[in-house]
This record gives sequence, structure tokens and C-alpha cells, in this order.
Amino acid sequence: MRKTDAINTVSIESPHKGKRGLQRLLNAFGYSCAGLQEAFRNEDAFRQEVLLAGVLIPLAFLIEHQMLGRALMIACVLLLLVVELINSAIEATVDRISLDDHRLAKRAKDIGSAAVLISLLNLAVVWTLVLLN
Repeated sequence: MRKTDAINTVSIESPHKGKRGLQRLLNAFGYSCAGLQEAFRNEDAFRQEVLLAGVLIPLAFLIEHQMLGRALMIACVLLLLVVELINSAIEATVDRISLDDHRLAKRAKDIGSAAVLISLLNLAVVWTLVLLN
């Protein structure tokens, strides 16, 4: 397959896939910002977790003097936000496919929710261990 054939095949999948270099990075950054805005606008749980991050991240700088402990505390907060974004994407995709009750749709949503729960537990455990030193 020639290189131009590969590019043409990719661009058939999506008009955005053929972009390269700086333009691709700029597009990706724009899509990421749009995703954050949509999540903040439409997802109550994400807004609550952003508020939690707004409290915990500055708190990590105030109460933890060891860089590794501070990094772990902040990483757990950011991980929670990442997992919530993925969970929200799963829920939106499932709802886009169908709003009907279906055991596989429920399974997908419940598993995404479980991932958020594990991230919250991880945050609590790490923060407790670091603070107890």
C-alpha cells in the first residue's frame, strides 16, 4: 500500500484523521478543551470532583512537604478526574446508541461507575497514608 493510499483510507474514516504535525496538535487541544467544557456543563459528578480538586490540590501544597507525597496526592486527584471523564464518555455513548433498558448497557454504565468508585477509594487511601506518614 502506498503512503497516499494509507492517508486516503484514514481520511475516509474521519476528515480529522488526515491532519498531521502542528495542525493535529492544535485540533486535539481544541477537542480536549471542548470535552472539558461539555463535561463541566453537563456532568454533575464531574463538577463536584473539580470542586474537590480545587480544594485538595492547594491543600496538598499546604500540608505535605515531601515532593513524592505531594505528587501522589495530586496524582490521585487528577486520576479521579480522568476516570470520571471516561465514565461520562461511556455513559454518553451508551445513551447515544439507545435509551432502552438493556443488560449490556447497564453493565457498561455500572463498570464505569465502579471505576470511579475505585478511584475515589484510591484517593482516600493515598491521602490517608501520606498524611499519617
